[in-house]
Amino acid sequence: MPEQHPGSRPTLEAVAARAGVSRATASRVVNGGDGVRKPLVDRVRQAVEELQYIPNHAARTLVTRRTGAVAVVIAEPEIRIFSDPFFSLQLRGISKELAAHDTQLVLLIVEGPADFDRIARYLSGGHVDGALAFSLHTDDPLPSITRRAGVPTVYGGRPSWTAGPGEQAVQYVDADNRGGARAAVQYLRGLGRERIAYIGGPPDQTSAVDRLDGYRDILVETDPTLIAEGAFTVESGARAMAELLDRRPDLDAVFAANDLMASGALRVLRERGIPVPEQVALVGFDDMDTVAEATDPPLTTVRQEIEGQGRLMARLLLRGLEKDRTGAGRPDSVITPTTLVRRASA
Repeated sequence: MPEQHPGSRPTLEAVAARAGVSRATASRVVNGGDGVRKPLVDRVRQAVEELQYIPNHAARTLVTRRTGAVAVVIAEPEIRIFSDPFFSLQLRGISKELAAHDTQLVLLIVEGPADFDRIARYLSGGHVDGALAFSLHTDDPLPSITRRAGVPTVYGGRPSWTAGPGEQAVQYVDADNRGGARAAVQYLRGLGRERIAYIGGPPDQTSAVDRLDGYRDILVETDPTLIAEGAFTVESGARAMAELLDRRPDLDAVFAANDLMASGALRVLRERGIPVPEQVALVGFDDMDTVAEATDPPLTTVRQEIEGQGRLMARLLLRGLEKDRTGAGRPDSVITPTTLVRRASA
């Protein structure tokens, strides 16, 4: 057995000797290769634990052709990412799933157009095995960047584009935005509300488009004076609510396309002395605990599994990478269900 000097780093040869196998067999087990019988796998893993062996990352990359890292690209400025709990929940889900597979998370943030060149260089440089991208806008160049870089990518949210001829289908994870919006508006109608206003998100994001479509599915002949556009922020929800009240002081319900905008709307309703839900019922979308349960009154909202979607994105990417390696084909995209959570605002 090779001698291990005090303070020296255990080697793969030492692991092989401790397990009584060849170096090649030990390497296959450590690097996740196939074709090794389970008793030998168990012996190698026991030797790794006993010796506290840590694989050399550079050598492992040469063997597996994997970096063990995934880029998470968020197409929003830093101030928005760290102030909106939606992003922290999704990142938490992604981080948990990647950590469970011993994979590093590399966060790339788009502050402005100049960042796309930087991200393109990084993705093309072979630093990561794949990418997770979310909060994309219609004109984002990220899809073409990832295609040119040849980086497998899973998107958060239904894409606004389709794969080109000869390209693999676009993989994504999304919530049933349209169905959730329908449920919210149907619920308000069931309460007897007749003039239901809508505060929407940016029209260049598919989640906002889908939620507006769900609103219109129930209110087919929609009065345009009952619709206002927001930006998925508290401030934009407050501005939209003020516009709606100025145009339609007779409105008796509001469906906001996310909880942050709903909280901004609630603030304006209270400032104007309009009781909720007695005079105006209010429903949001997301069910983020830090927002929906903290409002006064607590917010009725449509729940989507934000953290779970993050985990699913990472799981789809990792499974796709493994299937690409084995030639088994890539997993399908996923749309997660939504549910209405009733609280005191409606």
